[in-house]
Amino acid sequence: MKRILLIDDEGKLRGHYGELLRLEGFHVIEARNGREGLERARTESPDLVICDITMPEMNGHRVLESLRGDPRTAHLPFVFLTGWSAPGDLRAGMNLGADDYLVKPAAPDELVAAVRARLRRAEAAASGSKRRPGREPEPKDLEPLGLTPRESEVLFWVARGKTNDEIATVLGIGLTTVKKHLESTFAKLGVENRTTAAAMALERMAQL
Repeated sequence: MKRILLIDDEGKLRGHYGELLRLEGFHVIEARNGREGLERARTESPDLVICDITMPEMNGHRVLESLRGDPRTAHLPFVFLTGWSAPGDLRAGMNLGADDYLVKPAAPDELVAAVRARLRRAEAAASGSKRRPGREPEPKDLEPLGLTPRESEVLFWVARGKTNDEIATVLGIGLTTVKKHLESTFAKLGVENRTTAAAMALERMAQL
């Protein structure tokens, strides 16, 4: 049974999502604020963290930053569940290493799908990755494919399942710019679509 750590200071919403995940067969660990969530992440060994951003004691950005800075928790899949939707807020969270974000109120099927997708990716990485412990892939790892630094950043986020709109938000660039970088990337890689390009990126990162 996979263990999900749910960090949110809104008790009613935390209970609602917690019950939903339990009905889907997950073991749910709840935390009422960021500091408590960080402590439970270190002691309860969850398989994935779902975390609000605006909370007392410690906000979600600081929770993520602390987890990514600790070798014991650096690789935990991390999903923001937040009422924030401003581009700067989302970009800050993704740049800190979040795997995904859901804007409240997230639909039940959207939440469950995000959790299952991130757990599958984590399992695939654990079973097939040749990376050294503590070594997370970075956009620059894709530059040897013949890409510029910006093209590598765009492809990196494509490989993590982000849409063009989300990539534009994360990188702070225009949607048209994202599309142009993708066109150039496809041409350099000799592929016709983002699915094939993402597969090449994942293969490259697994070899590191």
